[in-house]
Parts: sequence; C-alpha cells; structure tokens
Amino acid sequence: MAQAPQDQIAPLLTSEGWDLLASLGPYREDTSFELNSSLRKAGHSPALVSAVLTQSRLRTKAELKFGEFARSMLFTQAGLEQATRLQVAARHAERFVQAGIGHVADLGCGLAADSLALASMDITVTAVEMDETTAACATVNLIPFPNATVVHSDATSVPLDGIDGVWLDPARRVTSTSGTKRIWDPEAFSPPLSFVESLAASGRAVGVKMGPGMPHESVPADCEAQWVSVGGDVTEVTLWFNAVRRTGIRRAALLLGPQGAAEITSAEDFDGGPVAPVGPVEGYLYEPDGAVIRAGLVADVALELGGHLVDEHIAYICAPDLVDTPYARAYKVLEVMPYNVKALKAWVKDNGIGVLDIKKRGTSVTPEELRKQLLPAGKASSKGSKKAGNKTATLVLTRIGEDRVAIVVEPA
Repeated sequence: MAQAPQDQIAPLLTSEGWDLLASLGPYREDTSFELNSSLRKAGHSPALVSAVLTQSRLRTKAELKFGEFARSMLFTQAGLEQATRLQVAARHAERFVQAGIGHVADLGCGLAADSLALASMDITVTAVEMDETTAACATVNLIPFPNATVVHSDATSVPLDGIDGVWLDPARRVTSTSGTKRIWDPEAFSPPLSFVESLAASGRAVGVKMGPGMPHESVPADCEAQWVSVGGDVTEVTLWFNAVRRTGIRRAALLLGPQGAAEITSAEDFDGGPVAPVGPVEGYLYEPDGAVIRAGLVADVALELGGHLVDEHIAYICAPDLVDTPYARAYKVLEVMPYNVKALKAWVKDNGIGVLDIKKRGTSVTPEELRKQLLPAGKASSKGSKKAGNKTATLVLTRIGEDRVAIVVEPA
C-alpha cells in the first residue's frame, strides 16, 4: 500500500531526514534500488529511506517547473501536478507589482509557487493552505523569504483586513485511493468560482488560475481572461479583476517559449471580434497555438496573416505567403486529397513513406489507428522505422464543410 503524503514528508522534517536528502545527487531510476539498499544498510529506517527517495524523485521531476530552485524545495505528488511553473508565477506576480499591491493573500497556496514569486518581488505574502502536509511543504519552500507567512487554514475563512490583493489557485482535482480525478465544474472547485467573484466584488485586486478548458460561458463578465501556453502546452486561463485587470482587454493569449513572450489580445467579448473569411486550402497551412484557440482569437490571427479559415468551425488557417508569427505553426501545402483510407494507403506505398506524422482537427479519426492502417505491419510509428520507405511525410486530417480531407504538408 502506498504511503500517505504526510508519511512521506514528516520524516524529512528532522535533521537526519533533511541532511540525508541534501546528500543525494539527482534521482536516477536505474540506480534507485541499489541506493535504497545501501541507505538501509547504513542504518536509516525504511520509512525515512522511502521518504527521501520519493522526495528526490519529485525534486528531479519538479525541475521542469522550478529549475534549480527545486533542489531545495519539498513536494507532494498531487501538489506538483497542480503547481504553477515558476516562469508563469513570475508573470502573475508582475501584475500585482504593476498595480502597486503591497500585501497579497495566496489562498490555497499549495506548494507556494506563486507565493515564492510574489515574495521575491518584495510583496508581503500571507500564504493560506488547508492541507496540513502541503502547508508544511509551503513553509519549507518559503523559508528564504521573511516577508512570507504560511497559515494552516481554510482559504474561505481567513480574515483579509489590511490585504489589498488576493491570488487563488483553486483545487481542481479530488484525491482518492485510486489516484486523482479532475473536476470540471467551477463551483465544485475548492474554493469555488463564486467565492472568487465575492472577493472581486469587495474591490480588491484578484487573480485566479483556472483550468485552460474553462468554457467561455463560465468566465465572469467583469474580468480579463488570459490563456497561457508554455512551449505550446496550454497550462491555464487566469482571470484578472479590478486593479490587476488591464484596461481595454477582455481576452488574451500569452505564449511563452524559448524565443521569449508574445501576446495577442482583444477588447471584444467572446461572441464578438472580427470574422475571418473562409477559403480553399492553398499556400501555407497555419496551426494556431492552443492558447490562441482557447481565447477565441483564431480569426484575429488569420487576419493578421492575411489569410482565411479553411472552415468556419475549424481552427486551421491558410495564407498565400509564409509569415513569421509566434501565434501559429506554419506548413507548406503540397497536396490535398479526399479522405479515403485505401487511397491514402496507396499514396504511402507509391511515395515510399516510412515515417508518417498525422495531425487532425474536426474529425474523429485516431492518428495512431490510421497510421497502423497506412504503414506496413510493424512500421506504424510516427518516429518509426524507415524500412518501409525512406521518406517522411506529414498528413493533416480535417473537415471542410461536409467533406473530410487529407492535406499533405511539410513544416515550413
């Protein structure tokens, strides 16, 4: 039976546990069994060894979100899954700095990623966490910041006197013996969206992190909604109220990547904004970033590219020219064919295709299953063996009106 989170953290909150954890190098799965045995032979208890190795593994995994800071932090599995990436947390904190907010309550702080970013920008932080084990981790993670205090309490019951800003990252998962399960109803979050709106009604600067799949109709009318993607992965939609809401912006898509940050915004509500024309598949096909799609800004990008949609309900854009844009990935259109498995299989064979990448939108086709049908048995991989042929190809499957099509493209 797996140990409870508190059993994995408590042994570390001792001098022996902390020193042992600090003595370990980066976690390696292939040497974990031998390390487990050697630590036990050295006289450390099985509970401590288990806790130390679990934490070492989580720290290594957390480096994707926290970089080198992960090496001195404490994590729980559930907390790490929901924790904000540090580069995104810094963006959150900047909003409060720019609004002149001096004291922020981080309600439901989790492992304190956002509290850490706020405190590092000299904002006074009251970090509130209801789960005792998670609160203990947050306390350790905020040790370097004297301007941050952790309170073990229910986020909805903490007095906010003298606090002019509030940040929330509601729990959107429930944990059971079978694992974690995602919740979709904003009113089932902890705390619920209605509580967030009540805080905003008080006039305080309020920011709340929500899941990126939040329906447009659930977004409150009096806020700015900003979808964020990191390296093409859509991580959240943040709702900003009052002083941390930017003037004249209703929705936005912020893209963070190796080349820096790019953002496209709109002052229009979700049922407003420009309408892009619809036209044929030609020239270059553009696949918008997920944050652009979630924010309902595909038409804006299409017009910026001087292009058109291939279908009014599908988020694919075509334009005659190759344009360098951070908001969409470009492909050169080589050929357009009706979607027919038999014909596609013949096309693969005739062209000596050995590696096939399949993208899709607006169709129920499963790329993995189609790849098995199109490539010879044993060769059906997007990375693949080239024994079936010596060429690589990319297919885009989509729908244009009532017709299903397969578009042959190459990355531009």
